[in-house]
Formats: sequence, C-alpha cells, structure tokens
Amino acid sequence: MKATYHKYLLYFKRPSGTSRGVLTEKETWFIILEQDGKKGIGECGILRTLSIDDRPDYEAKLRWTCENIHLGENALWEALIEFPSIQFGVEMAFQSLASETPFLLFPSEFTNSEKSIPINGLVWMGEPSFMKEQIEEKLAQGFNCIKLKIGAIDFEKELALLRFIRENYNAKTIEIRVDANGGFTSDEALDKINQLSEFELHSIEQPMQKNNTDRMSELCKLTPISIALDEELIGVFSYEEKEALLQKIQPQYIILKPSLIGGFRGSKEWISLAEKYNIGWWITSALESNIGLNAIAQWTFLQQNPMPQGLGTGGLYTNNFDCPLEVLEGQLWYDSNLHWNFNLKVL
Repeated sequence: MKATYHKYLLYFKRPSGTSRGVLTEKETWFIILEQDGKKGIGECGILRTLSIDDRPDYEAKLRWTCENIHLGENALWEALIEFPSIQFGVEMAFQSLASETPFLLFPSEFTNSEKSIPINGLVWMGEPSFMKEQIEEKLAQGFNCIKLKIGAIDFEKELALLRFIRENYNAKTIEIRVDANGGFTSDEALDKINQLSEFELHSIEQPMQKNNTDRMSELCKLTPISIALDEELIGVFSYEEKEALLQKIQPQYIILKPSLIGGFRGSKEWISLAEKYNIGWWITSALESNIGLNAIAQWTFLQQNPMPQGLGTGGLYTNNFDCPLEVLEGQLWYDSNLHWNFNLKVL
C-alpha cells in the first residue's frame, strides 16, 4: 500500500465571520491511499486556531502517517490520538479504499437518493443588514431550523435580529439555534442567556470559553435555554476524560465535529456516553471540502438522529469539488445522478 498527502487551500466566496475572526481561506489536507489499482481518499480537515492539532509538527505527523501506513487503521488511530483531524483522514481513506468507489463510503437509502438528512441553515456573523439578508434567504429556501453565529457584533443588534425573526415566525414554524463560540464572559453569560430566552431558542452552543468547567456546570443547571457543548469537547482524548467531563458539566446537548474529535470512532465514543447520561447530540461538519462533507453526511445518515444536523457548508468556496450533495428545502440530499469532478492533479 502506498500513501501520500497533499495540501489544498479552499477560498471563501465571501469573507465569513466568526467570533475568532473573518475567514477568507481554509487550509485542508488529503491523504491518498493506493493499493492493487484502487485509490482511497481521506480529508484531514484542520481548523487553524481551533483544532487541538494545530501544531508546528502537523505536516511532519502527516508524513510519518504516510510512511507508516502499513501499521493499519486501528494502530494508526491510537498512535494519532493527539491529531484528531489526521485520525479522521486516515479513517476516511481506509473506508474509501475498501469501498466500491472512492466516494461511496456508506451505502444507504441516503446515497440511493431515497431519503435526506434535515439540516440547519447557517447564518454567518457580519453587519446586521448582511445577517438579515442571510436569514431571509434561508427562510425562503425552506429551512425550518436556522443557526445564527452570535458574539461578534453588538449584542443589542443581535437581539434585534432575533426579534425580527420572531415577529415573523413563531417557534413552531422556525427553530432557532445560536452559537456563541465561547464569546460570553463568565460573569455575563447567564444574564445574556436570560435575555436570549425571550425568543424561544432551541439551544445555545458554547456560551463561554472551554475549560471553565465549574462555571459551565453551574450555567447548565441555571439556564433557561438548553446549552450545547462544542469546543469543550476538543482535546478530550480518553474515554474516561470524556465521561468525567459530561458527568461534571451535565449539558443538555453535545455537538460532534468528526474532524475535531477523532473522526467516526471518536464521535461514537461521545454518542455512547451522551446516551448513557441522557444528553442530546447532533453532528456538524467543520468547513471541510465536499470530500470530507460527503463522508460525514453518509455516516451521519446511518446514526438515524431525527434532529436537524449541522451539514451542508460545501457551497461556501470558489474552488470546492463538484459532488452529488445538494440542499433542497432545508434537507441535504445525495443526488446519485450528479458526479464528482475530483482530480488528483489539482492537489
């Protein structure tokens, strides 16, 4: 078996705002496996400044992985425990190599175009007029669950945007999730959540920065809105650490981003623990190209979670790869009549 790695830069169609700054490009890496005339592809979707494996030795670890691909998927997963995005890339590449075609990783009613995955419509941070424009666009596109990034513009303006939605659509018509990306301070978090509760929100993601476990635990007990942990899960490697975290904080939900928490295997560990402690969960992509999004979507369908998932960001880039995934009426579909345009020569 031969393994190689390749860097690829994805360029945003429009600068996209988060509480960690404005993104204009997104770096990603691909692992290509070749054996007996077949190829497998996996995406290592690192998110600089957020991924725990954003380290100076990242490329060196990719090189080591390719040089030691003979160790096999399981041994590599263990050896790469501190590099969750590479764990995911390896896992995806092996699954791709073993599949009938490189991109049909988990055949199902989803890949047969018979069933879809409900998803939320994502509204990026920006000027109020831009956010309002996005909200109206998502509603017109048929989404009944939208997710707003908050914490980057004036809080009063964010409340006004939520008021705009609720004046036109009640909670039975449109479910609203907000994501603070750790943007609230410990002192202000509860007060801001209480103000947000006026708008009958489904949940708020990561209201405070991670590693404030005492305060986050207290917040989850007092909150009038369900709290979903997101960044809090990053860098928690062992099963025992994961269990201890959930026992202490006792959140209402956790959000699983395979690229950031060790791929499908890491996500399954979190799911089993969440279900043990009656904690809800859903799965979210993390700005991967359509290669990674495709794998995550196919796997997500198999988990049979009826909640809207956080998938469908493939349209953000100018140089993504054409693929069978498309969003219609707030649902992610796999149109088996559409084809990939992925070509190794572009890497």
